This record gives sequence, C-alpha cells and structure tokens, in this order.
Amino acid sequence: MYKLFIILLCLCGCAGSPYIPANYEKSVVSTNGFDIAVWQKKTDTISPVHIYIEGDGHAFNGRGMPTSDPSPKSTFLRDLAFSDTSPNVVYIARPCQFIMSPQCEQTYWTDGRFNRAVIDSMAAAIKQLAGKTPITLIGYSGGAMVSGLVIEHYPELDVKKWITVAGVLNHADWTEYFGDSSLSNSMNLEVLPNVAQVHYAGTKDNVVPPELTNKWTAGENMILVNEATHDDFGNLKLDFTY
Repeated sequence: MYKLFIILLCLCGCAGSPYIPANYEKSVVSTNGFDIAVWQKKTDTISPVHIYIEGDGHAFNGRGMPTSDPSPKSTFLRDLAFSDTSPNVVYIARPCQFIMSPQCEQTYWTDGRFNRAVIDSMAAAIKQLAGKTPITLIGYSGGAMVSGLVIEHYPELDVKKWITVAGVLNHADWTEYFGDSSLSNSMNLEVLPNVAQVHYAGTKDNVVPPELTNKWTAGENMILVNEATHDDFGNLKLDFTY
C-alpha cells in the first residue's frame, strides 16, 4: 500500500499540537458501531453547525505497513476547525482515532476505511451532534469520501452544503492512480451528491493530486489553491454560502 499513510481511552492532544481553544469541549459520541471522538463549541441553537470530518490519519507507517493507532499526527483539520468563527463548530474524528472502541479492527483504517459500518456510525454521530440545526459538512482528505457517502446514504440529514479540502472523491480512481491495492472492503462514490458544494485542491498536493479533483468534479465547484500541499493550505477561508 502506498505510504499515504496501547489503546487510547482519553481524548488527549498527543497526536499533534496540544492547543485547544477554551470554548471547545472534548467528548465522546457513542453509536451502535463505534465511539467517536469530538471537539465542539455550540453557542447558538438556530445557526447551522459546521462539522469537520478528519482524514485517514496515521493509518500506515513510513514503511507502508498498517499502524495499530490511526490517530492523525497532523493537526491541520483541527486547526482549520478551531479557526472557524461560526457559532457552532464541531471537529469529528474517524472511528478508532484518539479512542479505541471494542469493534475497532485494522480493516476500519485500511481497506475498510469507508465500510458501511464506518459510514453508519459517522452518520449517527453527525445526527446526534447537529440535532435540528442545518448542517455544513467539511471533509478533509479521506474525510471527503466519508462526508459524501453520509450525504448519499442519509438524505434525511439536513446537509445544506458540502465542502471538501484535499478530498478523495473516488477511492478506486485514487488507488489506481498510485498503483495501490484497492479498498476492497469500502463503499465508493460513483457520482457526487446533489447538494451545494465546493472542493478545494492544492497545486502541490501529491497525496490527492489536483488533476484527480478536476476529473471527479469535471472542473465544477472546484477551487485550486496555489502552492497548497496536502496538509498546508495557508490561511484558507472556506466559502459557507449556500
């Protein structure tokens, strides 16, 4: 597998910067599948909630072997979420990141990272977190695929806008591009969900190259960010308008 990539029972900042804004609360959302780690602030019961979905994390080590803990080393998405000045913001980790559930098996961060069990748990967590407020989903890297599959399979969720950053939008194309093993235990997006959306791609992203984003979006709703790498988009300002 291409190098894209102890049990933790507490939500520590050990996978990156320890900085967490004082107005963010750490918690665990329990679903029928997995326990999900989240950091959130909510100050308004009416405004939309911006939910940031983490990427694949540290799924593989430097030798291309699966790790025992997929918690992300990079704080890119958490920092992006923490910079969001909207009243309701949630950063949501992927299953088995930061906290291990009894159901956690290596497949859920390798070939089954987009398995139906993963998508069902993420959708259940999003439903709990959003309540009755409208939702904007922001998916980073593999989190783009997760968010897209949640929108596709859970149309009852009130998702008003879908934003991706350095996002994988078709994992079969992605693995084929790099000559990697297919994600045989995962669902895929064949077409993009029919919601308001925007996709940010970096000109220097060698993990999700911009030509793939261009292929998946047919160049529509795509914003190319000059000099951006996979985990460095500078002072990126997301477009939350519908």
